[in-house]
Amino acid sequence: MTHNPSIVLTEDLLARCRARAANHDRDNTFFNEDLAELSEAGYLRMAVPRKLGGLGLPMELAHAETRRLARYAPATALALNMHVYWTGMAADLRRAGDRSLEWLLEEAIQGEIFAAGHGEIGNDLPVLMSTSRAEPVPGGYRVSGHKIFGSLAPVWTRLGVHALDASDPQNPRIVHLFVPRDSAGLTVKRTWDTLGMRATQSDDTVMEDVFVPEHYVSRHVPPGEMDAFVLGIFAWGLLGFASVYLGIAERAMELTVAGLHRKRALGVSRSLAYHPHAQHTVARMSLALEAMIPHWEKTLRDWSQEVDHGPRWPALIAATKHHCVTGCWEVVDQAMDLSGGGGMFRGNEMERLFRDARCGRFHPANSALAHEIIGKTALGIDMGEQPRWG
Repeated sequence: MTHNPSIVLTEDLLARCRARAANHDRDNTFFNEDLAELSEAGYLRMAVPRKLGGLGLPMELAHAETRRLARYAPATALALNMHVYWTGMAADLRRAGDRSLEWLLEEAIQGEIFAAGHGEIGNDLPVLMSTSRAEPVPGGYRVSGHKIFGSLAPVWTRLGVHALDASDPQNPRIVHLFVPRDSAGLTVKRTWDTLGMRATQSDDTVMEDVFVPEHYVSRHVPPGEMDAFVLGIFAWGLLGFASVYLGIAERAMELTVAGLHRKRALGVSRSLAYHPHAQHTVARMSLALEAMIPHWEKTLRDWSQEVDHGPRWPALIAATKHHCVTGCWEVVDQAMDLSGGGGMFRGNEMERLFRDARCGRFHPANSALAHEIIGKTALGIDMGEQPRWG
């Protein structure tokens, strides 16, 4: 399948997003203009199948657009990943013959905006476990809980959440539901004033006995287990994060190279691009990128081509996300060293990228969970198995 990236993201559109990014970061405001333009361009429907009115892009092409947008407006790309990962996961299920979420794809085409309510205070196993409660009632569920890191907070219309149904103590289930914005008992709380990724406006959502009709109940999964639905969330979400931070690293390299060719110093007869230390540091940045890019490409290509990695998939996904996030931080940190101090001034794009890059390590799976998933997979240990001492 061939794809011209300009079908979705033209250079003019991207330039306008970049021009607005600094103001949104400075003022801690949401990217309404970006959203309007990207929606018009088809970005929000790029993963939706063509037969339903979308662009039909598989993961490797959809997240190539995510990566590209992140070079211009990282927070915009990160926040919209929440919507893209729901549509991408639902499209994958549909291609596999499971049409249980076709309604989601149809609503996305109609203009509904989907966000993720998976973050919870004290829950280090997002999606797999939950501190929220789901009580079965006639016609659906009553849901209560406090969700954090809810990107797209000013505009989402459907929030995908998960909660624990413990009504049968012998058979607890994690229930996955979509909560309409106008549901009684739902409150979005303004909490977002952060180090970086400020334009995402990832506020908290509090649900107090919110009724969710059966139509919006999508899955019942045993705690700690992954079916195709949960694995799809994991894949599209985490590999979207990887795409964003790879894009940030590429932009930091671009700024560094251009800057070194402009910079002069009294002890160097030509630009700082000819300084041995600068060359060595740029080489280290390049080495990091040269490792990140093929890793990212292979994982997304394998997912798009439905390569059967069996139970290794969670580890492969977590490793790719971890590699891109830590590699991004390495690249941006060294880019800041080469900025000569100018990079630490507010208003300098490098300063904003530095703060945005640091946020990548907060996103799931964080370093601890990534290492647990990868280590247990390598050792053949089930994720739900707990260590016993003595």
